[in-house]
Amino acid sequence: MSDADSHHGGGSEPEDVEQIVRQAPKRLSQVARKNDPTKAKAAPVKNVGKYTRQGAISQHKIKHIRDKKLKGSLQLAHEKQKLAAESAAKSEILLPDQAGFLEAEGLEKTYKFTQKQLAQNVDQNTARKIFSLDLPDYGSYHVRYTRNGRNLLLGSQKGHLALMDTLRMKLTCEFQANDLVRDVTFLHNNSMFAAAQKKHVYIYDSSGAEAHCIRSVPEPRRMEFLPYHFLLATVSGNGVLSYHDVTDGNQVATHRTKQGLCDCMALNPWNAVVNLGHANGIASLWTPNMSDAVVKMQCHQGPIRSMGIDGSGKYLVTAGADRKVKVFDLRKYQELNEYYLSSAANTMSVSQRGLVALGFGPNVHVIKSVFSTSSPIRPYMTYSVPGSQVSSLAFRPFEDVLAVGHAGGFNSVVIPGSGEPNFDTHEANPYENVKQRGESEVRSLLEKLRPEMITLDPTAIGRVDVDPAEEQ
Repeated sequence: MSDADSHHGGGSEPEDVEQIVRQAPKRLSQVARKNDPTKAKAAPVKNVGKYTRQGAISQHKIKHIRDKKLKGSLQLAHEKQKLAAESAAKSEILLPDQAGFLEAEGLEKTYKFTQKQLAQNVDQNTARKIFSLDLPDYGSYHVRYTRNGRNLLLGSQKGHLALMDTLRMKLTCEFQANDLVRDVTFLHNNSMFAAAQKKHVYIYDSSGAEAHCIRSVPEPRRMEFLPYHFLLATVSGNGVLSYHDVTDGNQVATHRTKQGLCDCMALNPWNAVVNLGHANGIASLWTPNMSDAVVKMQCHQGPIRSMGIDGSGKYLVTAGADRKVKVFDLRKYQELNEYYLSSAANTMSVSQRGLVALGFGPNVHVIKSVFSTSSPIRPYMTYSVPGSQVSSLAFRPFEDVLAVGHAGGFNSVVIPGSGEPNFDTHEANPYENVKQRGESEVRSLLEKLRPEMITLDPTAIGRVDVDPAEEQ
């Protein structure tokens, strides 16, 4: 009996040991996973909301979706958006440059500083950007920069067209069109540009050769290019707005504004909506898929001379013949600010950092704090072209430079704090080579958006209605 008991007891011990050994790896792995520093919960990232896209998919809406396939795809898109915002916030500390403005000491005023004084107190590279071209025989000049700020396009009233590489300070092409030129603009990059001439719109390549003529637009006045849709928007003097697809040359849409003479146009970079200013003081907002204006605002009692939109697409700036400059909030369509000039501003430009340049007569005023009601609007810097008339203004992207086109030629002036100091090379690369430019062109063609996707609220594209039955 004792032998049996001892035999039975001795047989149970190995079984218990084997069971403990089998369970040990699982317990150890659980403890290891629990104490693994790589699996620890990461600290919250600051400024994530700054980089979160407006109208992003929320986790709350995804929970109420019944379709499992749709729910999974939206969950994946939500995680990607969250990861992109966190990555952008983390990399903010690695940005090489910081933006800054011109600051005065004591009783000094920033608008009294001259370009000569700036050239003596800045680095040599910045001082090289202060120059002028005396061209008194060709009439008033219109100026445009490419999206990356590297190339400059000049077009005079008497037909002189010139393309310039501002990084290397070299002339790419120059020719005489022998025709009236009212406006010029680049297309998708510096390889193509368009000129609104006396009767039609002509498209040229970087060598100056004529590539195409758009004869369906009589007497064009102003032009804007939509880079993500490859559409060229033109408006004629009688107020006819036309959209042309530059990839195949087809006319996408034609709208009659029915508001009389139209001589100013601005493109909203956020939603690709074209803004027009009319002689009756009305500003109208247009999309190619609507035959009537989506929004109309009575901005001035007289004609609107010039207009511009900030980089975020939230604010519209208009200048009228009544010598008033008004700022409107496009989210509420209400007037935000008002500024008075000694004369009506015939041209304006809005910088990436929110500075507004106004040209009237021989004078250029750059004003600051336009989009804020907490501080009064004051001149930030001033510049004048004696004996001439300012006809066009354009801030250079990613540089503190303002291009001034006038009746006597062209001037390049430095405006500290106007340009965005950091750039995304996937979006606009000022230092791209020929290979990178070709790759960017192919990528943008593959990602081309349809004209039907242009709406006042671009976040509505792809939005999911959680329960349509409730709204009905």
